Amino acid sequence: MENFQRELNHDSNDFADITAILNGYFDGLHHGDVAKLESLFHEDAWLKAPGSRRSLSQWLTDVASRPIPAQLNKPFDFKILAIDLVQDQAMAKIHCPLFDFNYIDFLGLLKEQGQWRIVSKMYTNIKAQS
Repeated sequence: MENFQRELNHDSNDFADITAILNGYFDGLHHGDVAKLESLFHEDAWLKAPGSRRSLSQWLTDVASRPIPAQLNKPFDFKILAIDLVQDQAMAKIHCPLFDFNYIDFLGLLKEQGQWRIVSKMYTNIKAQS
């Protein structure tokens, strides 16, 4: 964890809850656990990358149909790069190396009815620098 920003005097439980969601996201990706991933997202979340838009259900279907990184003995190299938390909203920047991809994700989170959920995901595959 490299660059975290918190609003002054913010409830540390919120920061811990967000970190737990991000770690659950990493675990769900690594183990292909669609139920766990679904529980972390708000039902109307969309996933967006340059030239690609998918609903949460489309993405979960894709996750369910692909190989499972843990079963392929792929390394668990996910990292939280930054969390910016302001009241009941947060933005997390994470690194998700997955298969032959090297993703940077921006996950938008909102706290509604006392519970944090991922409400948006933007991501891109960054190319190795030569």
